[in-house]
Amino acid sequence: MKIVTIGSRIFVTSFQLAGVQGIVVDNPSEAFSEIKKLADDPDVGLVLISDDISAPITTDLTKLRATKSKPLVFSLPAAGSAKKEVDYRKMLKTILGV
Repeated sequence: MKIVTIGSRIFVTSFQLAGVQGIVVDNPSEAFSEIKKLADDPDVGLVLISDDISAPITTDLTKLRATKSKPLVFSLPAAGSAKKEVDYRKMLKTILGV
């Protein structure tokens, strides 16, 4: 199963350094469009999206989750957010149970 990240260039690049592919988007509607495409790909098991992009499309993501069991879609803090510094590698290991 593949993992795909969706978000700003910084968010996506952070995961690409760990070997995770990503899609750079400029707005929430573009992100949701990409997630719908990924939902039809049987090889994609996990989508990680930055919280600044996912917040406006939470309702749409909830509806998608209700109709599709895969991929799992997790929202993570965006790079440079007001929250504390994020260690994406550690967070990814936690999500995957490694």
